[in-house]
Amino acid sequence: MLYLVATPIGHLDDITLRALEVLRGADIVLSEDTRRTGRLLKHYGISARQMAYHEHNEQRAVPRALAALQQGQDLALVTDAGTPGIADPGYRLVQAAIQAEIPVSMAPGPSALIMALVLSGLPVHRFTFCGFPPRKPAARHRYLEADAERDDTLIYFESPHRVHGLIAAALEVFGDRRAALVNDLTKLHERVDRNRLSLLLEETRDRRLRGEFILLVEGQSG
Repeated sequence: MLYLVATPIGHLDDITLRALEVLRGADIVLSEDTRRTGRLLKHYGISARQMAYHEHNEQRAVPRALAALQQGQDLALVTDAGTPGIADPGYRLVQAAIQAEIPVSMAPGPSALIMALVLSGLPVHRFTFCGFPPRKPAARHRYLEADAERDDTLIYFESPHRVHGLIAAALEVFGDRRAALVNDLTKLHERVDRNRLSLLLEETRDRRLRGEFILLVEGQSG
């Protein structure tokens, strides 16, 4: 069995009893960052064999993981934080397991995407997850333009080094829409800033930005 296991996005207590049970029973834990996962496992007294599985070794790791599954081992896939496969590695392994007719299950749990949406104050009945925009400004501009006429809430992930540029580009492409900037969910300094894009741009201009960010922008219809 291949298990996808959601892990805490910040606070270590945000893990389900079933997730802990799956991790304890797995023959191999596939980890995006073995050191980070190691700290989580140690916190809960779990002794498990880890194998690195991340975007840089995914092509090589999928056949190895698939071979272990075909030998009858149970594998648990985790990422640095949150739900595997959402802006994180996992899709290719799930596809390979399905094609090989290996059962795939999940221990659900935290998702920064859903938590940010609910906390944003923006409409939640329809939304589009847009992932990480391209790094280069011209490509990022085109990426945003593709969403300009959508009516649903738009959700983007971004690093602290580029989030100010993303807000500036969103203001240019979308106009001064309502938005929310979410940072450090479930951590000590959790922050949700709700405002117009122009004001979020001003607020982040001189602020020291750290951690992962989620920018949510209202759809065209408001």
